[in-house]
Amino acid sequence: MKNKTYQIVLKEIGNLMALMAFILIIPGIVALVYNEFYSFLGFLVSAIITYALGISLYSLYIDAVEPQFKQGYIIAALSWLMLTVMGSLPFLFIANITPPEVIQQFVPKGANYTSSLIYFQNPLHCFFESMSAYTTTGLTMTVHEPSVGKAILFYRSFAQWIGGAGFIVLVLALFKHDSGRSVRLLYQSESTGINLRNKVKDTTKGIWKSYVIITVFVIAYLIIGTYLILPDYPLADNIFDSINHAMSGLSSGGFSTLDDNIAGYHSAAMDYLYLLPMILGSFSLPFYYRIIFKGKFSEIWKDVQTRSLLICFSLGSLILTLLLLHSNVAAHPLREGIFHFISAMSTTGWHISNIQFWDERSLLFIIFAAMFIGGAWGGTVGGIKIYRAALIQKGIRWQIKKEFFSQNTIKTLKFDGKVMLPDEANAQLASASIYVIIFFLILLGSTFITTFFLPANYSFIDALFESTAAQSTSALTVGITNPSMHPVVEITYIIQMWLGRLEIIPVLALFRSTILGTNPKIL
Repeated sequence: MKNKTYQIVLKEIGNLMALMAFILIIPGIVALVYNEFYSFLGFLVSAIITYALGISLYSLYIDAVEPQFKQGYIIAALSWLMLTVMGSLPFLFIANITPPEVIQQFVPKGANYTSSLIYFQNPLHCFFESMSAYTTTGLTMTVHEPSVGKAILFYRSFAQWIGGAGFIVLVLALFKHDSGRSVRLLYQSESTGINLRNKVKDTTKGIWKSYVIITVFVIAYLIIGTYLILPDYPLADNIFDSINHAMSGLSSGGFSTLDDNIAGYHSAAMDYLYLLPMILGSFSLPFYYRIIFKGKFSEIWKDVQTRSLLICFSLGSLILTLLLLHSNVAAHPLREGIFHFISAMSTTGWHISNIQFWDERSLLFIIFAAMFIGGAWGGTVGGIKIYRAALIQKGIRWQIKKEFFSQNTIKTLKFDGKVMLPDEANAQLASASIYVIIFFLILLGSTFITTFFLPANYSFIDALFESTAAQSTSALTVGITNPSMHPVVEITYIIQMWLGRLEIIPVLALFRSTILGTNPKIL
C-alpha cells in the first residue's frame, strides 16, 4: 500500500504546504508594520489552515516510499496547483473579513475610485491572482494597485519572487531528504536539472544564494536610482516600491505597486532605470552562480543564452522602434520600443504605455519575436526559452550544412561549448522542436477557445496576444484581463499560466496519470 503513487505524491505535497505556511506569515508581518490588522488576520488564518493541511498530509503518508521517476513530474504539477490554491486564501479572507469602510481607506487620498480589494471577494479572481503571482506571470485582477493595502502589494511581489526560483528548489535547499535519487528527480521535475555542485542540495543552495544576492543588489540600485532621479519622491515609498519591484523584476513577474505600472512615475529616466532589473531577470540562475561564486565573468559573452539575449534585446528593440515609428501609434517610439521589447522578451510584463492601441504588426512582432521565445532556460522566465530557439536555429543550419559534407565525414554539431554526435544532436533537436510544437498548439487552441467569450471589440490578434502573455508568463496585456472577464477566459488563462511555468510536460504527465494511470503503455 505504501508504494501507491497518490501516497507518495501527497506526502511531498504536504511537505511543500508546510513551507508555504511560513511564506504566508512574512506578508502578515508587513501587515503589522503598516497597521493593517485585518490583512494580518487574513494571512495568519491562511497560514494556519495551510500548515495544518500540509502536516496532516505529511503525517498521514509519512511511511510512503521516496518518489520514483514517474512520480516526479506529477508531484511538481500537483504541488504547484495546490500551493496556488492555498496561496489564494489570503486574498479571499482579507477581502471578506475587512469591513467596507476599512477597505475604502486603502484608496489613496484624492482618488475617486473604489478599492480593488472588493474583486477578491470572488474566489476565482483570488485563484487567478495567486496563480499569476506564483507563476511569475503578472496579469492581475487589481484594477488600482494602491487600493489593496501594503500587505497584499508586498505579498504579490513576494509570491513572484518565491515562485521565480521555485517551490521545490526552495524546499530542497532548506530541508533534508532521505534519498539522493529522489531529490534529483524532484529537482529535475521543476527546474532545468542543471547541476552546479556534486549534490543537488548544494546546487539548490547555490541557486538561492545567487538569487538573494542579485535581489539585494537590485533593491539598492532602485532605491539609489529613484532617489537621484526623483529626489522629492517620499523615501518610505521609494524603499517600499524598490523592494517590491526588485522582487517582481528579477522574478520576471511584472507586478507593480503603482496604479499605472512603471508609467506611474511619469519619468523617462525612471523608464530607463527599470530596464536593468528586467534584463537581469531574463538570465539564468546558474549563470549568476558561475559569475558570483566562481568569478567566471567571461560567461557574460561565452554563455550562449546570455549572449543571445543581449543580441536579441538590441536588435528586437530597434525593430520594434522602427515599427512604432512607421505606424505612428506611440508618443515616444524609441523609449517605448526599447522598454516593451525587453519587457516582453524577459517576460516581465512591465509597461509604460497602453499597448492595446498599437497596430497589429507591432503586436505580432512582440508575440513571436519576444514573448513566445522568452528568456534563459534555468531562469525565472516563461516562453519556449532562448536556449531552445538558439538550438533550433543552429540545428537548421547544421541540417543544411551537413548535406555538403562527404559521406565519410562525422557530422557533429557544436553548440553551447559542446560537440554532439549526430544521434545526440538529432535527439536534442527533436526534443526542442516537439516542445515548441506543443507550446504553439496549446497557445493556438487556447486562443480559439477564448475568442468565443471575448467582447466584440477584441480581435483575434488581441486574443492571441493575451493568451501568449498568459502562457509565456508575461504581464503585458491589451486589456482583456480584468475582473469582468468571462469565467471561461479566466480559467483558460489560469491553466495556461500553470502550463507555462512548469514547461507543459509535468502538467501533461499529471493529466495522463489521472486518466491512464502511471503504468507505461506501448504507443
